[in-house]
Amino acid sequence: MSGRFLNKLALSALALAFIPGAAWSLEAAGVLRRASSAMGGADLKTIRYAAEGTGHYFGQAYKPGIPWAKITVHSQIRTINYETASMREQIVISRAEPHGGGGYPLVGQQRLDEFVSGGFAWNQGASGPSPGPRYVADRVHQLWITPHGALRAAIRNNATLQWQTKGSKSLAAVSFTEPGRFAATAYINEDYLVEKIESRAPNPVLGDTAVVTTYSDYRDFGGVKFPMKIQQSQAGFPVLELTVKEVQPNAPADIPLPDAVRNASERVTTEKVADGVWFVAGASHNSVAIEMKDHIVLVETPLGDFRAGPVIEQVRKLAAGKPIRYVVNSHHHFDHSGGLRTAVAEGATIVTQAQNKPYFERAFANPNKINPDRLAKSGKKAKFRTVNEKLVLSDGTRSVELHHVHGSVHTDTFLMAYLPKEKLLIEADEFTPGPPNAPPPAQPNPYHVNLIENIERLNLSADRILPLHGRIATVAELYTAARKTMPK
Repeated sequence: MSGRFLNKLALSALALAFIPGAAWSLEAAGVLRRASSAMGGADLKTIRYAAEGTGHYFGQAYKPGIPWAKITVHSQIRTINYETASMREQIVISRAEPHGGGGYPLVGQQRLDEFVSGGFAWNQGASGPSPGPRYVADRVHQLWITPHGALRAAIRNNATLQWQTKGSKSLAAVSFTEPGRFAATAYINEDYLVEKIESRAPNPVLGDTAVVTTYSDYRDFGGVKFPMKIQQSQAGFPVLELTVKEVQPNAPADIPLPDAVRNASERVTTEKVADGVWFVAGASHNSVAIEMKDHIVLVETPLGDFRAGPVIEQVRKLAAGKPIRYVVNSHHHFDHSGGLRTAVAEGATIVTQAQNKPYFERAFANPNKINPDRLAKSGKKAKFRTVNEKLVLSDGTRSVELHHVHGSVHTDTFLMAYLPKEKLLIEADEFTPGPPNAPPPAQPNPYHVNLIENIERLNLSADRILPLHGRIATVAELYTAARKTMPK
């Protein structure tokens, strides 16, 4: 511990030395109060800052285990209201590399308007607010690991203190837990500025996930100090490297919670598309249930417990008494694999492309203690069947063919399912049908073209597509969207 810190805190520490636990807690409170004063946080209720730089789409790597897909952050504007625990993030982004996932267009920019307020998250689009329960955990976490947010959260959650020396620097390491949300240690330097935050937050695929956020090049804005450089990594790979361009302390930040978001509930619908085959929809991500002689094959358990749980419960009712024996995972991206832990807790065997198995084995073995999910509570171990190029699940009367999709820039671990008897194709992300009878895009979407190439390569005689996003469509619609002629 440096002499500078000792001089400032010696009296309080010595006075309380006979009750060590209370001493550390009160000493932490003293450091936090001093840091809040130094950073201008005492009267700070809101803040707005604008930044630009580079980023990476967490959970959307081209292959499992490699860095997340890189993006360009043309603009990020965050408006935070610490009093109401709410945040708005307006982002303009584009792809910085062709490979990898995410909802970003392959060419051009995308604008996003994202919100969190208390325990609710949503995105604002042209048609109004779209509830996003899958975003709550991350957005709450991001709000409270901002420099001033971390000080508030640490004070609120009775942080503890340890002293650390990094080279010639002494740092106050203040640790706290936001119950059910995240655990964090904020490192405060000798100028009483938040220099780094190491946190762990629950993730539906990875369990408790390490996040490291560093802040540097602090400047003064009307008595409020804020960093000009922000860097962050998640699960060992970078996700943000931003340069801050503008800071407005106590900016207007009224972020009302829409009633449509407050009153939203998870909706699961089922549509019978063939004997023993149901399209399970009702939200942003779909699933398909296939009845076999003595069990069910469920294609996709997306997003997390909040979605995969209701889907599983609804599917159980479709073929009473038959267990879900297999859950087919279309690919490793987190929105499509976020419910696999739920499936493992159900007792299902995960069927996935072979490259994914080692990654999922490591992920599912990772502890999930901050906000235990169904898998953590069940104590079950994951079982896998893998697909290299092709696997057929059959009960003697119905066959479900699983094929590895070649040549997609979205991911190298794509699987699509084909039911030859019913002439149904199940796929994710390659073709999300637009409105019926909509004109095809001026330039064919490479994803559409790639899906057609795989259908023709495998000589699949599908009539209809059950997409894991969007509505049921015909294969003819796919060809029309790609400006291609169907073979006769």
